[in-house]
Amino acid sequence: MNVNLKIYNISDQAKGSFNNGEILENKPIGFPQDGGKLKPYSNLFYWAHAWTINKKSTIGLHPHQGFEICSFVLCGKINHFDTKQNKWISLSKGDVQIIRAGNGISHAEELENNSAIFQIWFDPNLENSLKKNASYDDYNSSQFKVKENKTSSTTIIKGEGSPMQMETEGVRINIHDLKKGSFFAETSKEKIHSIFVLNGGIEIKNKNIFKGTFLTISQTDSFEIFCNKNSTIFEVISPLNPSYKTYS
Repeated sequence: MNVNLKIYNISDQAKGSFNNGEILENKPIGFPQDGGKLKPYSNLFYWAHAWTINKKSTIGLHPHQGFEICSFVLCGKINHFDTKQNKWISLSKGDVQIIRAGNGISHAEELENNSAIFQIWFDPNLENSLKKNASYDDYNSSQFKVKENKTSSTTIIKGEGSPMQMETEGVRINIHDLKKGSFFAETSKEKIHSIFVLNGGIEIKNKNIFKGTFLTISQTDSFEIFCNKNSTIFEVISPLNPSYKTYS
């Protein structure tokens, strides 16, 4: 099985913080000035894992344009404000929000104590999105379909049966709770799988991959993940080569 596997340990990822360290970040895909080994690819522009410890903290009002900015609540609770809805909205573990930034919107975020999120920026073809008005949706965890089999339980965040609407081309998003043993995935050589290990640890091609590690899998029709113990991974599937010119 020929698999193009690239692994980015925590030490390879860019770092960030807000409010004198009240909010900390590891960034598998950071901004150019952030450092880190991985740069934007496919229609993924930015990916941050942000968390608080024992204190809530707010990222003040700031503007966005063009990109689709998605926040996935991994644990705890966040509060969100944007200039389109003009009110604060709370999101809890498993909830998802999307800001289709369009021709401009500003928002603020507050992470409650002991909370964590992914914030991922997708490129929906800025040539088109910058001409549209901004829009926003949030989705409750109960809205997402869960698919069960012998080796895994998969929450479909974006894909078949999901209510989540995105303009970015060809994106699927899953959270896989993997049982001890093997997990086999069929894919295509036109797709790239971006995976963050949330809990436990996995093995691919005899490489041990631990919690907090980010990896990409591409140029294959299938791959196998082996787990020595129950593990959870967050997966984004996107086109290896989008049909439009991306910002990056």
